[in-house]
Amino acid sequence: MWEGRFITAKRDGKWEYVSRSRGIRAAVIFAIDDGHILLVEQYRVPLGKNCIELPAGLVGDHDDNADEQSSVAAIRELEEETGYRAERMKDCGEYYSSPGMVSESFSLFKASGLSKVSEGGGVDGENILVHRVAVAGLNEFIAKKRGEGAGIDVKLLLLLQAETL
Repeated sequence: MWEGRFITAKRDGKWEYVSRSRGIRAAVIFAIDDGHILLVEQYRVPLGKNCIELPAGLVGDHDDNADEQSSVAAIRELEEETGYRAERMKDCGEYYSSPGMVSESFSLFKASGLSKVSEGGGVDGENILVHRVAVAGLNEFIAKKRGEGAGIDVKLLLLLQAETL
C-alpha cells in the first residue's frame, strides 16, 4: 500500500498491517546495574508525548551496516542511549510486540558487566533522558511518570507485575 524508508503498510486480503522496510530489525536491552534498571525516556511522535522504555534501537538501519549482528547493535544502542557499556549481551530470544497490527519483532538482550562511560542521551536529535531506577521502586517510578502524562512501553509490564505473579 505504501513504503517509506523505515516502515511499510501492507494489505493481505482484508488484513492491514505494518512491517519494517528492508529487513530492519530491533534490539531491546534489559540492563540492571547494582539493583537498578536502566530506562530511557524520549518523545514519541505516534504518541505525541514522552514514553518510558527499555533502551532499544534498530539493527542494520543504515546501508553501511545492513548485515549488523543484533548483539553488536544492542551493545552500541545501550551505550548511545544510556552511557553504559556492557561486556556481555545474552540473547533472550525473539518477541513480537503487537502481532495483530505489526509484523516487527525484536530481539531481547540481557546486558551484564556494565560500566558507565558517558552521559548517554542518544545520537543527535534524540534527546533521550536516562533513568537509573531502583528495581524495588520501579512501580512508584512508573506511577509517577504516568501521572506526569508519560506513556509506558508494554515491555515494562512484566517488570511492573513481577511482585504479583
